[in-house]
This record gives sequence, C-alpha cells and structure tokens, in this order.
Amino acid sequence: QVQLLESGGGLVQAGGSLRLSCAASGNIFSTYGWGWFRQAPGKEREFVAAITKSGDSTYYADSVKGRFTISGDNAKNAVYLQMNRLKSEDTAVYYCAYRSAALSLSTLLKYDYYYNDWGQGTQVTVSS
Repeated sequence: QVQLLESGGGLVQAGGSLRLSCAASGNIFSTYGWGWFRQAPGKEREFVAAITKSGDSTYYADSVKGRFTISGDNAKNAVYLQMNRLKSEDTAVYYCAYRSAALSLSTLLKYDYYYNDWGQGTQVTVSS
C-alpha cells in the first residue's frame, strides 16, 4: 500500500496562487500516473488534473485549463499542482491520487475509478 500526504492548501484571495504538493511513501514499486481531484461542499468529487509518470501526458479539467499546472518529481515520488488566478469556485478539498499499474489509455487517469491510493485531502479556500 502507498501512503499519500498532501500539503500546501490554505486560504487565498481570488486572483492569488497556491501550490499543492503530494508525496508518496510505502510500497512504491512502480508508478504509472498521478491525479488531482477536488470536492466542494455538497458536490461530487471531480477531476482536476492528471499526469503520467513520464510527464509526456497531462490532462486538465476545462474549468482549470490555463490556470493550473500539474508536474511530477519521480526522484521524490511526488506530484504538484500549481494553481494560479484562483477563483471562488475553486474552493474545495483537493485530493491527490496514485496509480501504479499501466492503463491501456492514459486518458483514463481522468477517472477516479482507476486510482489505487488516495490522500486525506487538503482544504483550499478562495475568498472573493
């Protein structure tokens, strides 16, 4: 089992930036990809961004495209989410997710069903 620890959440004014980090530890034998998801109060969890281990493929939700950037550091078994031009609607608990085994299509990283392990979440609050 892999443990994921997120950090970097907090309170920020609209238009500001935050950088989320997620570090993996435990039985890391292989990595296929990472994802970030979020869940706002009263809403279902939704996809935010994903990246393959190689970094060759990245995916973003339309709502964050052009504002958020996902990146990874294989040496540190970590993934990051740089969030710029934050909006009040970005307020949510953000979850890091990890996928070890390969998928037939990397686009499947956009779906929470395909992840093995999840972090506890970090709160991001954007004040308007």
